[in-house]
Amino acid sequence: MDCTAYCIASAYDLKALQVAFRPRYQTIAYPGAFYLCIDREEGPCHIFCFAYGAVVCWGMTLAEGRRFIEQLAPYEQKRLQWEETDELTYSYGDTARIFEEEVILPNRDIMTMLALSYALGQSVKLGTFEVIIQRSFDNTKHIPEELARRGWVSLSRREIRTQMGELFITRSSISIHVDALDTPEFFWEYPEYEPLYHLMANHLDLKSRVEVLNTRLKVVHELFEMLASELNHQHSSRLEWTIIWLIIIEVILSLMRDVFRLL
Repeated sequence: MDCTAYCIASAYDLKALQVAFRPRYQTIAYPGAFYLCIDREEGPCHIFCFAYGAVVCWGMTLAEGRRFIEQLAPYEQKRLQWEETDELTYSYGDTARIFEEEVILPNRDIMTMLALSYALGQSVKLGTFEVIIQRSFDNTKHIPEELARRGWVSLSRREIRTQMGELFITRSSISIHVDALDTPEFFWEYPEYEPLYHLMANHLDLKSRVEVLNTRLKVVHELFEMLASELNHQHSSRLEWTIIWLIIIEVILSLMRDVFRLL
């Protein structure tokens, strides 16, 4: 059976989702998450929607999941320009484990799926952050390279401000949602399910990916500060040259008046 995770939006309005889907499906609200079950002849589909814009579907193919999440469009905030997905298969066994890309579930408990889904949802959300920051690097990598090669940046003040604005948007859009990558509050109340969460988190390498993300955010911050420094330098340099030219003009006028008697 298939398990698929998606992230196509910045966030979902879970309260509105619950109001809209409760009359049609079995639904349960959890901390930062919303569960609904779709009964089908071939077996039920278990779907978990997370406030930070991720959806995890158990028992749906990738294409079926895409069709379903289109129903969530009225409740999403700021749809992304791309789709971040992850695919696994799952089956049932005696103990919980993950072998290659197959998840072995120890039981059919919804809470077991939820614990694993928290990590899956975080993984695709983290994937969107990785894409955003990589695009930011690709768009700005010429700046430090030019600075290292020439010792100065050829960008105009307007272009520097534009780059600073884009870097600020990148950093703030990630920083606002980075708390979503912490261990979910759900496990404060149900600590017995936390090992399942860590099992999936370790498989998806969440910890090291978050560390890399934080390092890249620091680089973005340093680049932002470098551009701010360059902007201040250009402003100071412009003022200095303005003062120099004013002094030159003053000297010329003094010579014309007092020496050459032209004024």
